[in-house]
Amino acid sequence: MTREEIKEVLPHREPMLLVDEAHKNDDGTATGVYTVRGDEFFLQGHFPDYPVVPGVILCEMAAQSSCLLMAEKVRGKTTLYAGMNNVKFKQSVSAGDTVSFTCSHIRSLGAFHFIKAEGRVGDKICLSGEFSFALV
Repeated sequence: MTREEIKEVLPHREPMLLVDEAHKNDDGTATGVYTVRGDEFFLQGHFPDYPVVPGVILCEMAAQSSCLLMAEKVRGKTTLYAGMNNVKFKQSVSAGDTVSFTCSHIRSLGAFHFIKAEGRVGDKICLSGEFSFALV
């Protein structure tokens, strides 16, 4: 999916659309990719001499990537965070880095969906965790 195709699924828009491209994998997972340009709002002041993507933004990138697993269910709905479990940050992400998130569906319970996600810059893990969200 291109950025424009992602906009047909997710309600997010700039500056909060944090997936540049995405695709479903043959193994049932989804991959979302975002390249940190360096001019994003979340890098301003975080930190002036050492800009680092905030952990909460990495979580949002993972969540947006994971929503593409269930594009047919997400389309036309608002996705709201319901929880985060076992989230770990393994390395910092900075301007110029391309982060690739691999997401897998754990289970669904009514309007609630549970996803496992792992973010990597190259071959190094920068984030891992489980995320839940509700479709409203």
